[in-house]
Amino acid sequence: MISRLVPLVLCVALFAATAHSRAADYETAWVSFPALKPFEGKPVELDALVYRPSGPGPFPALIPLHGCGGMFTSQGYPTASYRNWADILVSRGYVALLVDSFNPRGHWSICDQRERTILESRERAEDAYAALRWLEAQPFVARGRLGLLGWSNGATGTLYAMRESRPARGFRAAVAFYPGCRAISRSRPPYRPYAPLIVLSGEADDWTPAAPCVALAESAKREGGPMEIVTYPGAHHSFDRINLPLRYRPTVRNPNNPGRLGATVGENPAARDDAIRRTLEFFAMHLASEPPANAGERR
Repeated sequence: MISRLVPLVLCVALFAATAHSRAADYETAWVSFPALKPFEGKPVELDALVYRPSGPGPFPALIPLHGCGGMFTSQGYPTASYRNWADILVSRGYVALLVDSFNPRGHWSICDQRERTILESRERAEDAYAALRWLEAQPFVARGRLGLLGWSNGATGTLYAMRESRPARGFRAAVAFYPGCRAISRSRPPYRPYAPLIVLSGEADDWTPAAPCVALAESAKREGGPMEIVTYPGAHHSFDRINLPLRYRPTVRNPNNPGRLGATVGENPAARDDAIRRTLEFFAMHLASEPPANAGERR
């Protein structure tokens, strides 16, 4: 098994998350479960922070997939943005299972890596299904009422996880915040999600541009796929982040930049508020009811 990169991080994060949860009506705990496949020849035990509404449930559940920077601050606890999303989701009656895809594989962040070994099409998508498997075994989770939510690198993983041609299914709906769409739009067969999917992108995003995602959504709809996209004028990458002033990051890997380095990031409160509203309405529409008898079938 791959050893933890910073074993004390999880203790610090659990303390911070537990202290944070006392101000709200929910519970938090760290859990672990096996990844679906080995990484670099070794088995991996994934860590995840579960946010759970008080009471026995069962509750619908969402799996948030973090971006290329990972889910922790430099002090070792989940970022303000992920904690804010957890507050929002649990306040609406969802279990949220935030999966750490990086530290169990020996990495803190992969934003600056030129050659990445943790891939959106492989590890990130597979981690979504490893988390789904764990949630389906919990008595406080409503079976068949699970959704997927990702940001940036995790959003691209969300696209791959929802692809109709995957051998596994199980999510009722998914939301992807500013994913990279260029590579998946070139793959064959043409992209089509197996369940409702909405993409939320900033029109000023120079890291994962909106235009390829617009083209992907249009192609998916032509193929009969339930995919929509909303774009926000003037919004950059990470527009829904908390306390993130607009700035340029010169060292991040960016295949969409001619020099393949550097991108602009920063919050946009108006876009953030609208995206949160749309996300909650979208999941309320698709996860509120019990699934049909054949929903969530794997093939």
